[in-house]
Amino acid sequence: MQQSPSLTRRQALLGGAAALAGTAGLAAAPRATAAVAAARGVTGEPWGSTGTGDQVTRYTLRNAAGTTARILTLGGVLQTLEVPDRRGRLRNVTLGFASVEPYLVNAPNFGAIIGRYANRIANGAFTLDGAAYLLPINNPPNTLHGGPVGFARRVWSAVPFTTPTSMGVRLSYVDPAGEAGFPGTLSTLVTYSLTEDDALRIAFRATTDAPTVVNLTNHAYFNLAGEGAGDVYDTLLRVHAKRYVPIDAVSIPTGRLAPVHGTPFDFATPTAIGARIRNRHQQLDNGRGYDHSFEVTGGGGSRLVRAAEATDPRSGRRLTVWTTEPGVQLYTGNFLDGTLRGTSGRAYRQSDGFALETQHFPDSPNQPGFPSTVLRPGQVYRTTTVYAFSTVR
Repeated sequence: MQQSPSLTRRQALLGGAAALAGTAGLAAAPRATAAVAAARGVTGEPWGSTGTGDQVTRYTLRNAAGTTARILTLGGVLQTLEVPDRRGRLRNVTLGFASVEPYLVNAPNFGAIIGRYANRIANGAFTLDGAAYLLPINNPPNTLHGGPVGFARRVWSAVPFTTPTSMGVRLSYVDPAGEAGFPGTLSTLVTYSLTEDDALRIAFRATTDAPTVVNLTNHAYFNLAGEGAGDVYDTLLRVHAKRYVPIDAVSIPTGRLAPVHGTPFDFATPTAIGARIRNRHQQLDNGRGYDHSFEVTGGGGSRLVRAAEATDPRSGRRLTVWTTEPGVQLYTGNFLDGTLRGTSGRAYRQSDGFALETQHFPDSPNQPGFPSTVLRPGQVYRTTTVYAFSTVR
């Protein structure tokens, strides 16, 4: 199960940046039909409303090859993402819901923009510049993903766009000072771009009028065999990290970084996600599986670096994750229990999807040894992540 297909990939356009070169070993998908090519671009449609009457719009981004991403103004949710397998057959590879209502009430945050602070803050409290701030507890005893509402359940303003090499939508939201206990008014812009060679680029930008903390990510769950296809244990995963972030029994970092070598967290070479997930290891017990951040080698700067690759041997689909963030959180859907039904109508059970959330480390506001997540007036928070898709022969 741990034998890897070729680790190379075809070039991915990264939203106007220079293409990153791959080498032989990846299969090109069949060319689009004329009908599909004619549908290239961005379209919008009404997609229900929230309990307070705010209208939700769904935007469909489609490139000339037929690869399609659907984005909701509710939470900036990536609702579906249809990419080809090695034979050119399109299938949705993200977990999600078929209507707006479940997104308003369910905790998995499928495909949503997460903020104002992704991941956990210990005991729902932090101190900044000598002032103490209390946040709502929604993952006792901690605050998770910005609290019970967060950015995932806000309706964002949207502006679609097309360029010669991509199509996308710009989403904006202003989070008022004091919302969920966070200081400062945070103005956030998130841009989704789908390129012509099947890369989904997500660019985050934020400014504040008072010192605050910010950590944004997208919470897509992937199943490269196809949404609703079952567990992801056979998916081959490689993570470009030498260290990971150990957690305690309530999933808060211990404050140190530990080497992955010789542990179930060593994905230095492509390894099936399920190969060691049930090993006897305290960290796997603490997370009920993988729910841990990895320190991305070379991450945390302005340059996109490769964080991870995941490959489904059956379909040949490969996902390569590029990011500017210092960390990537691997989550294996540990709390999916069969009570939720997705876009295919099938029940989601444990490990029916995996997330690779690019972000800063959990609880950074309370961890002086971690990279800072403080944003001050006059500064601009910028981070970019690219989910690039290809196929393996």
